[in-house]
Amino acid sequence: MSTGSHGVVGGIRIDLNRLHETWMELVYPRQRNATDTVLGTWTPDSAVGMALYRLWSALGVPVIALVYPLVLCGVVLRYQTRRIDGTATRLGVVGVVLLSALVWGGLAALARYEPGRINLVSGGFTAVAVAGGVATLSAALAVTFRRVGGRGTTVVLAYPFAVTAVFLPPVVAALYSTTVAAVVIPASDSLSRWFLYEVLASVGLAEFFIQNFERDDIAHILIWLGISIPVGWVLGLLVTLADLVRPTE
Repeated sequence: MSTGSHGVVGGIRIDLNRLHETWMELVYPRQRNATDTVLGTWTPDSAVGMALYRLWSALGVPVIALVYPLVLCGVVLRYQTRRIDGTATRLGVVGVVLLSALVWGGLAALARYEPGRINLVSGGFTAVAVAGGVATLSAALAVTFRRVGGRGTTVVLAYPFAVTAVFLPPVVAALYSTTVAAVVIPASDSLSRWFLYEVLASVGLAEFFIQNFERDDIAHILIWLGISIPVGWVLGLLVTLADLVRPTE
């Protein structure tokens, strides 16, 4: 539902009202979009029930205050993802693969015949070619899961593969190019140290990973693959939240 005909303030009021109705419907029936129906919004018929009803309503206010900024973030992300999704839908899986292969093939050709133009000194052609293959495969899988599945498949699989198509190619390229590695690997190493000593150490798992895993080349790929998956889930959930609160026509 667009807020254009209601103005910014009116749109925010509609969003907050729909969020509150959704909160109420977690416990009570016939709350969301029930005001203008024949039966109307359900309310308790006892004093105790009404007190609990109002208490639950009040508890929803701080929850909504925390959630609504995420809704707005999801609306912005939805606009961008819809544009990308529309282009991918028009191209189809084959079109996405061919376009990605054309772009990355052109970059690989530049790396092969004119290495100075793209700042790849060692292993430039191989780096771009392998990174292009990862990006192309990830993009194809993202489009495929977006088309064949419903909301759950899109969030769980399509979004992570789409993020992988962006995050993973530079890391793969770093394994074949010393110039790219000089930029990517230190950043990846810093991120892995933070995750190890700040996140895993807080739950007592840091020592296990220190003793059993080395931060070698494959480890950096696994690190960024591990980042891509939850980031994709978060993006998908934010867009889903935006669809719930502010559905499109």
